[in-house]
Amino acid sequence: MAHAFTGLSPRLDRGVLTRRVLLSAISLAALSAPLANAVAQGRCSGTRAGSSACDTTPWKAPFESTGWKTTGLDHFSVQAVDYKKEAAYYEALMGWKILGDDGKQAVLQLGSVGQIVIRGGFTPPPTPPAPPAPAAGDTAGRGGRAAGGGARAPRQSAWDSFAWVIAPWDSKKVEAELKKRGLNPVADNDGDFQSFHVKDPDGFDVQLTNGKKHASYVTTKSTQPLPFDSPGWKTVWLDHISFEVSNYKESAAFYKALLGWNPTSDEGSQNETEIGDVGNVIIRGGNPAAAPAGGAAAPRRAQMGHVSFGITPFEPDAVKGDLSKRGLNAREDTGGKGDIHSDAAKYKSYHTTTPQGFDLQISNANKANRTVR
Repeated sequence: MAHAFTGLSPRLDRGVLTRRVLLSAISLAALSAPLANAVAQGRCSGTRAGSSACDTTPWKAPFESTGWKTTGLDHFSVQAVDYKKEAAYYEALMGWKILGDDGKQAVLQLGSVGQIVIRGGFTPPPTPPAPPAPAAGDTAGRGGRAAGGGARAPRQSAWDSFAWVIAPWDSKKVEAELKKRGLNPVADNDGDFQSFHVKDPDGFDVQLTNGKKHASYVTTKSTQPLPFDSPGWKTVWLDHISFEVSNYKESAAFYKALLGWNPTSDEGSQNETEIGDVGNVIIRGGNPAAAPAGGAAAPRRAQMGHVSFGITPFEPDAVKGDLSKRGLNAREDTGGKGDIHSDAAKYKSYHTTTPQGFDLQISNANKANRTVR
């Protein structure tokens, strides 16, 4: 289900999703995310601004604030069909060093950002049917379909959980506060590392940790050959997570109350939110004001559609050249501010695709310029 929704996201970010392509996407409703989520991402400018479907009224907090601060990313959790291939790609392209590989999963260091655990065993969803062919003479859908009008290949991986370091940490107090809020914490400890798993409003797995070293992470190094030579980039910033949810207002309120995340810009279909001094998350998806009256409730779901990392050095032509030289695609994204070489485009980035089909974004963002978008 995730792949069909995610295919829409980059085009929605750029504001180039045509009516015909949108209608084609709707025909995949059984396999894709709810329509309210698909059409709502960043679509509340112009004549739609201020409409009931673009209501920016904050959601009521689900419970009393914990008062905790998010002080770091502990790790992302990823499942893939071929975890070794995905890990080798990230090591080669992004410079993420493999800390260990026990034959079932690999643990990598994301530069100064945190860690990522990539495990095997992912089962891809069914391939969706090809979208309808355009009517004779219709050019509206150009650029919005896969070459030849074929079906979009399913993803071979999913970023299915994230773990955050919080402060202050006292294991018993943290557990008690989570229980008090009805979050049913599940302990997950590993030596000095202590943590609890909880579920967000969509059932997405959220892990809260003390940030200590995992006892089991350092194992035998991987012998997987790298797919290409490294461009020498360093990962310096968690630019943003594109977090696609059922009700972005509800999720923004949940993470603010639980982890102290700061929503900064609700434009009616998404909210760019600061994760303390750690990075950003764009919480995007359904707006309850846009739901048709009396309509059936769509299944709850949440996913990380793509993740963007700030790298250094970042010079647009050099980064694109490095991607192209390695046979990797590079789709320009300036947050709707025009050509990547324009002075108006303070935010500069490229999307590329990993071997397992994940949308990886690489940008010029860092802690100092986090608000340029």
